[in-house]
Amino acid sequence: MELTIFILRLAIYILAFPIYLLNFLGLWSRICKKCFPYFLARFTVMYNEQMASKKRELFGNLQEFAGPSGKLSLLEVGCGTGANFRFYPPGCRVTCIDPNPNFEKFLIKSIAENRHLQFERFVIAAGENMYQVADGSVDVVVCTLVLCSVKNQEQILREVCRVLRPGGAFYFMEHVAAERSTWNSFWQQVLDPVWPLLFDGCSLTRESWKTLERAGFSKLKLQHIQAPLSWEMSGKKGSLLFQMSLEHEELLMQ
Repeated sequence: MELTIFILRLAIYILAFPIYLLNFLGLWSRICKKCFPYFLARFTVMYNEQMASKKRELFGNLQEFAGPSGKLSLLEVGCGTGANFRFYPPGCRVTCIDPNPNFEKFLIKSIAENRHLQFERFVIAAGENMYQVADGSVDVVVCTLVLCSVKNQEQILREVCRVLRPGGAFYFMEHVAAERSTWNSFWQQVLDPVWPLLFDGCSLTRESWKTLERAGFSKLKLQHIQAPLSWEMSGKKGSLLFQMSLEHEELLMQ
């Protein structure tokens, strides 16, 4: 199995040589930052269609964490194109953070399509350093399909703990490493070396649940599921090459 993975990886390295060369020259990152939002905008349509029930389940109790005013203050880290907006409760005050400024025009479109929300601002920053957001200033932090690509998961979770008010909640949905000795795991290992270059730093083999278990939240609800995402191959449907880890809520103890 290891030899097969090595051979397939070698083939991918050869096929992807132009990308590695552009990356070595410092050009690929700029290309990816500009192109990735267009890909994500198209992917989001399919993703939300197939994951809508899971997202409704995940975000179903958001309003329970609203402050005394009844208004829910929500910070979305790695907001992308605003794919989660339609699942947030009416009147929710939303602040977005993403390190890629090229997402802004897509966010503007999503805001226009989700008038039930009160949009606060878009902050261009990495989740590991959200100094623009004050300590204990938000009721809820949301982070979906982001922990796979951040440089430091522990640091981003420390920042989440800092900006959440006492009793606030952190919601996340991530794709994670599949169980060893499965075909999903096999293809994750084959594709992982080139995957981050193609998908803006995304890793296929992170065991993000372990980092979350160590993060110090007072309550953790964690559920591993097989995402109902699929592709067509030879007229047959097959599951996508990653699992989803769906976590309903983590309550912060301070």
